[in-house]
Amino acid sequence: MAYLHQQGYPVPAVEELSDDGAELVMERIEGHSMVDAIARSPWSVRRLARTLAGLHARLHEIAAPGFLGPAPVAAGDRVVHMDLHPLNVMIGPKGAVVIDWANAGAGDPRVDVGLAWVLMAAGRVPGGRVTATLLGWGRAMLVNGFVSQFDRLEVSAVLRPVVEWKVKDPHMSEAEVAAMWKVVQRAEART
Repeated sequence: MAYLHQQGYPVPAVEELSDDGAELVMERIEGHSMVDAIARSPWSVRRLARTLAGLHARLHEIAAPGFLGPAPVAAGDRVVHMDLHPLNVMIGPKGAVVIDWANAGAGDPRVDVGLAWVLMAAGRVPGGRVTATLLGWGRAMLVNGFVSQFDRLEVSAVLRPVVEWKVKDPHMSEAEVAAMWKVVQRAEART
């Protein structure tokens, strides 16, 4: 995070780090998650999709430093977050700030974009039938607005290995796993 902060990327500033690197104190970010911003202002979903895509694009311009380990899917030399979706973006008075860097690595930017794509498309939509339908439309606008900012064919090429890796996560539900595979099948059918 300190490296990214030095590069001008919107992350919380690191204020203290323990000698062993196990504990850190960082700048408090006032605001709410991008998911909450969408819920409060659903008309802003397309703008926020472009904001998320812009955060990915800016991050992927940054060369990975030597101390950063490799991402678990597809080697590369760019910084990848490996969990950069609306729950890990805080919207505050200073704009969008990216949090939760535990999975960051050196990798292929297409993997980062593809992972965000399948995670956003596969997440459970809460509520009854009417609420779920409305939220589903909003999610489709978010996902399509995000993916449209990238070369869909390039990102589609890495979706299968991304999902093969992500389905090993024990926190993914059966429904989420099935939904991720559906994204892969649809993307591969388009190519």
